[in-house]
Amino acid sequence: DVVNELLTKHQLLVLEILVAASKPQTAYSLLDQLSEHGLKAPPQIYRALEKLLALGFIHKLESINSFVACQHRDCMHQISGFMICDSCDQVSEIIDNNLESQVKKMAKRAGLVPSKSTMEIHGLCRTCNNDSA
Repeated sequence: DVVNELLTKHQLLVLEILVAASKPQTAYSLLDQLSEHGLKAPPQIYRALEKLLALGFIHKLESINSFVACQHRDCMHQISGFMICDSCDQVSEIIDNNLESQVKKMAKRAGLVPSKSTMEIHGLCRTCNNDSA
């Protein structure tokens, strides 16, 4: 498997946790879950996260300082978006070429060549919105 060849043991462990997680994970929640596997220091987790981010296997949600696994294979989008439920922490990755195209057009009009952009939209998911109604 190409992923196994690219990643170290620690990087694979972090990726496995993020893929299996039902909610975004902070670096410290990952550290807690992986301490029994030999990851005991924050720099170990942060190095693994940096590599996984660089390879496009995971995304960082800046507004909640957490990480999620990419919801589709081989993600190398320059522009990514996420829907984040403020009640249950469910995250959905927006995969929309039109969104990417629109952001690039707006940047071009402003004289900017985007290298990376992440849009995060907070609110209530369908389930939580129905629960509060």
